Amino acid sequence: MSSFSSSSSPLIPYGWDADWEETFAPYAAKGLLPGRVLRVDRGLCDVATPEGVVRADTEFVVPRDPMKVVCTGDWAAVDPEGCDPRYVQTLLPRRTAFLRSTSSKRSEAQVLAANVDHALIAVSLGLDLDLGRVERFIALAWGSGAQPVLVLTKADLVPDPATLGHLVADAEESAPGVQVLPVSAETGEGVDVLGAVLAGGTSVLLGQSGAGKSTLANALLGMEAQDVHAVRDKDGKGRHTTTTRDMLPLPAESGGGVLIDTPGLRGVGLWDAEEGLGQAFSEIEALAEECRFHDCAHETEPGCAVLAAIEDGSLPERRLDSYRKLLRENQRLAARTDARLRSEQKQLFKQRSALGRHMMERKRGPRGEGHSGW
Repeated sequence: MSSFSSSSSPLIPYGWDADWEETFAPYAAKGLLPGRVLRVDRGLCDVATPEGVVRADTEFVVPRDPMKVVCTGDWAAVDPEGCDPRYVQTLLPRRTAFLRSTSSKRSEAQVLAANVDHALIAVSLGLDLDLGRVERFIALAWGSGAQPVLVLTKADLVPDPATLGHLVADAEESAPGVQVLPVSAETGEGVDVLGAVLAGGTSVLLGQSGAGKSTLANALLGMEAQDVHAVRDKDGKGRHTTTTRDMLPLPAESGGGVLIDTPGLRGVGLWDAEEGLGQAFSEIEALAEECRFHDCAHETEPGCAVLAAIEDGSLPERRLDSYRKLLRENQRLAARTDARLRSEQKQLFKQRSALGRHMMERKRGPRGEGHSGW
């Protein structure tokens, strides 16, 4: 049986702590190893364990629910040395999970990273600042349980301090309660500050292709760990230089921690984002509590504190429009998801009913059997 202390475990740099050790105790008693999933591909995954990084099969942890599949950042119980092949036997309950809806018409979710402390939203200053997209990412980040950090990359492309200050202010207005950091991986501006924010924790790096994520990851890691390609001049978009979600250790001299780099996201659909939207638009939620009517729609109602804030200029109308748009999207997705669940439950009921009829017919035997016929 494997024994180790949380104060000396080789897994500490990956986020192992006393709480994880306590959760894992029943599996340790069975001789299994704790490990953190670094990368997943084709039914196999790389797992950091006290014995080093091992390759393990995920066959035993392939659920029907796509939100529960093995993901980079998961903590797992893995077969000990001597098992060939090794298997991931189970996953520990996640503390946080960054989810987005898939493009599937089945209204399913995809988990991008698990057990994350900070969600870094990378937005390039090489293009016009898309505040609506920023708000979408921030809502998803809050909903994941992680602390969002908005990173304005390629700050060197905005050499005028006043212009950069205005862009930062616009971003801060669209992300209340979120730290906004202008960073240039080329010049090193802001990299040390960002590294200090992430020290000792698990961070996931998210953003569109071409946002400079791989370049930023290399700057934080202090080495060329990720491939980098130039973006297209026409639209500022880049090729997907990161094709899998990889967990990379941050330098110990900078405070340690780990960084999960992800492929560029073309679509960022909301998933069960009501709570995240409430935090992303916290000033609107706070104003709504002051409205005269509890169910105020903030349209034409008298005594609407939200409309009053727009009237006096303290709340940009664009923020309310974005809030309404994202709320409608989240409500539509919730309705489709409920419909899918009802359909699946109905199908399961039909299958069980058919099985019940079949078993009753077998029990009765062939038609007419057991009757005397007179």
